Amino acid sequence: MLRIIDARTGEPVDAAPARRGLTRVEAHAVGHDTTALRVLLVADVLVRALELGGTPVWALLSGRGEHPELRTGAAALGIRPFEDNRASGTGLGEAQVLSVVGGTDAQDAAGTGTDPDPALLPRGVRVSVAPADPAATGIPEGTDPTVVRLALLSLSRTAPVRLDADALEEARGTLVRWRRAVADWARQPSRAIPEDVRGELRAAWENDLDVPGVLQVLRRVETSELAEGARFETYAYADRLLGLELTRDLGAPA
Repeated sequence: MLRIIDARTGEPVDAAPARRGLTRVEAHAVGHDTTALRVLLVADVLVRALELGGTPVWALLSGRGEHPELRTGAAALGIRPFEDNRASGTGLGEAQVLSVVGGTDAQDAAGTGTDPDPALLPRGVRVSVAPADPAATGIPEGTDPTVVRLALLSLSRTAPVRLDADALEEARGTLVRWRRAVADWARQPSRAIPEDVRGELRAAWENDLDVPGVLQVLRRVETSELAEGARFETYAYADRLLGLELTRDLGAPA
């Protein structure tokens, strides 16, 4: 079962306390900078983790305005669409609310001043996200968005991340290598994911959404003695959480 550290109390809580109960995930993002995109990315991965556990999820974007630039940037990163929270009520059978926030951004999203919109303030369990900053020169034009996605996922969501040239190059190299390996493994007979490996993956993401832990499992599997078909299935399974298009090069010339 997925457990999340509530930033208000510092205590772990069940992300979905009611079996099959609807969980609302609210992303509280301000503006359209890299930190706002990181908030949405964490919310996207949180939704994926809940769905992999069989939990129905209602994903909402909270804040003033229409967020066109933020939504465009999110779509480029492979973040699935979030509904507008301003017009939403309470979902039928709703059992939990998880508010993904970046620092004090949630207050700003609800409106500055003395009269913030209470409907847009974070509720329920608070999932904190540290800032993300591009290098002084910014993210180079033409950078594969999934490279940016992996760079943002490579550190704990509570650790600040800087998207400098080194971070982007490391993510690019990893994606190129993994996609090539997955395409090669796919040419071999499929094999089931070993239960211990599946357990390691789930134990990582169910422990406060430890995505770096998931990536570490994949690094071990990459150079393991597992059959290539099992390695393929492991990467395809993990990518349901990561959203890195690891199977993109299937069918490409060897």
